[in-house]
Amino acid sequence: MNATHTLRLKRLGVDTQQEFIVYMRSDCHICKSEGFQALTRIQVMLGDRTVIATLNIITTDLLHHNEASLSESAWQRLGAQEGNEITLSHLAPIESLSRVRAKIYGEPLNDLSAQAIIQDIAAEKYSNVHIASFVTACADDNLQLDEIIALTKAMITAGERLTWPKTPIMDKHCVGGLPGNRTTLLLVPIIAAFGLTIPKTSSRAITSPAGTADTMETLAPVTLDIPTIRRVVDKEGGCIVWGGAIALSPADDILIRVERVLDLDSDGQLIASVLSKKGAAGSTHVVIDIPVGPTAKVRSADAAERLRQTLATVGTAVGLSVSTVITDGRQPVGRGIGPALEAWDVLAVLQNHPDAPRDLRERALALAAALLELSQKVPVGSGYATATAILDDGRAWKKFMAICAAQGGLREPGRAPYTHTVTAPCAGVIDSVDNRRLARVAKLAGAAGLVFHTPIGSTVEKDQPLYTIHAGARGELDYTLAYVASQPDMIGVRL
Repeated sequence: MNATHTLRLKRLGVDTQQEFIVYMRSDCHICKSEGFQALTRIQVMLGDRTVIATLNIITTDLLHHNEASLSESAWQRLGAQEGNEITLSHLAPIESLSRVRAKIYGEPLNDLSAQAIIQDIAAEKYSNVHIASFVTACADDNLQLDEIIALTKAMITAGERLTWPKTPIMDKHCVGGLPGNRTTLLLVPIIAAFGLTIPKTSSRAITSPAGTADTMETLAPVTLDIPTIRRVVDKEGGCIVWGGAIALSPADDILIRVERVLDLDSDGQLIASVLSKKGAAGSTHVVIDIPVGPTAKVRSADAAERLRQTLATVGTAVGLSVSTVITDGRQPVGRGIGPALEAWDVLAVLQNHPDAPRDLRERALALAAALLELSQKVPVGSGYATATAILDDGRAWKKFMAICAAQGGLREPGRAPYTHTVTAPCAGVIDSVDNRRLARVAKLAGAAGLVFHTPIGSTVEKDQPLYTIHAGARGELDYTLAYVASQPDMIGVRL
């Protein structure tokens, strides 16, 4: 490598989330000699570590001629320190992009093309523009069954794969779109207390107020490495950890970032995403919750049935036994929406408090029943009674405490210092809830969220509380209330 292709690092502290960016002056010697322009993909090396980054050009004196900088994500990946010298070079041609272009023009994916594309995405060779092109080419109904299977297999093999010494290995997933649906934190201890193995890797929030990992993190550490996960599961039979801390189906995490920005989430992409994570985690038996409602991710019974059939077929093709449960997705589950508030709901159910949210309890028991019966360790028809007994006699709470202890210790969720209650504009009956807009209210309130008081069918009087916003700062509360004022029909009241 030419020694003149080095620059000294200056830390600018620019957060680009997970996108790797390198910052260089337009008139530095490397840009001039190599013809680098803005948005060029560049290989950046520091010692034995390498990232592929997109070039952003600096036209002021923020950097000197012999300096470069990196986005915080690239800085951390390289383990960089101020003043380190990095070496920069052209990126070798990405051959798999020809297969993306072929897909754009209608040629179906096969095993080889799917593997080539996914391997390069996982290696972070694609820019966001390249990824967006691939995601768009696969959107809508542009993935046939064989293509979904090829994509799922490629995503499983692109990263780490967990294996376990015994079977069955149980798992659960919800396709999403429903605020407060924290059944995982109830189902895992029920299944583990029964004696089955359930190493649950979960996601953080992207556009929702909380992901399962965010809620669990208010109760116990979730950023565990693979040896620690194995230790927890060996000891307690289950865990609830953040999947992003380990490289299971890493291409999926990259694809999701772009899908969320584009607001694209077709069935084919969803299925490959869900099942690749389960396959990579070493699962053998998976129950998938499909909430159906006008503002859920799945809007109709027909769409749910199509999704159910394809999930089962693709699951079989990649070695998974998949069972689906179609559930009510018209409104939030439980009362809390947001990490700590959802955690309080979970604790109330686990501890069998008389005022615990009954809908959260019943949904978790139904899913646990389906998973117990799928394992073939419990006769069909008796799963619900088995799960209920484990929850009611305290075994689930005892197991949850043990899992938390093994992951680093159980802690109490926080409470927000600012609250505001939104009330009914008139008397009547609650007949609709917009899940997406209510979730946005909770997200705008910051890490706290809201408590939902009036499920569909509730009779309310004028000025009766509908929901209470919980915020960590006065500014967050004011910002949230400005949005609430612009959405008067978020909760429908029938006179």
